[in-house]
Amino acid sequence: MAEDWVAAEVPLAIDYNDAPHVVMMATPDDLADFALGFSLSEAVIATPAELNSCTATTLLEGIRLSLRIPPARAQALAQRRRNLVGNSGCGVCGTQHLEDVLRHPPRVAAAIAVSEVALQRALAELEHRQPLNALTGATHAAAWARADGSLAHVREDVGRHNALDKLIGAVARAGDDVRTGFLVVTSRASYEMVQKAATVGIGFIAAISAPTALAIHLADATGITLVGFARDDGHVVYARRSTED
Repeated sequence: MAEDWVAAEVPLAIDYNDAPHVVMMATPDDLADFALGFSLSEAVIATPAELNSCTATTLLEGIRLSLRIPPARAQALAQRRRNLVGNSGCGVCGTQHLEDVLRHPPRVAAAIAVSEVALQRALAELEHRQPLNALTGATHAAAWARADGSLAHVREDVGRHNALDKLIGAVARAGDDVRTGFLVVTSRASYEMVQKAATVGIGFIAAISAPTALAIHLADATGITLVGFARDDGHVVYARRSTED
């Protein structure tokens, strides 16, 4: 009889200053990275230093992340409270207001120029840097690549948004400059993925699958170079930052 490995997926509740904010279905790994990355990519905080503490508590129902942020940030968050239950494949499920869904980040400060050689190196390395997916076949990955294509960080999760948030947290905790690297994801490039990347200043995204029309629009508007269908035999550029920027 052969063994079969399956990916964990548990409810993950996030509270800010004791006020419930969101419940996500996620893989319960790299929780500190997730807490920081989610807080940054959702514009709850502006800098890593504003996340004052993060405490994880395992409950019968799932895991609770209790986060402390400055009072002014908590007050601003209360004004746009969305208290949602998000599943592992959706970044906006349960959002109460259209402006929460279509939050428009500012234009990114800079976008790195990535060579085809660097992109191919990143894709090749990522194929061998997904231990959870190798065991289960059920997770997405998000990777942070240096300018030469070598991978600095990789994070996995059953949800593509969660994997990206974990990666953003890892990059922030390491103090990496987002202007000097690029993002590679194993999922499609949805609007929410581009929105999260733009919010933290990432200027180049390469997705193994396709982008959506709204993702392309947002990439154009925020000055992000967006590549889709990134494979070992080529890729498609859907949005490119102007050389005049």
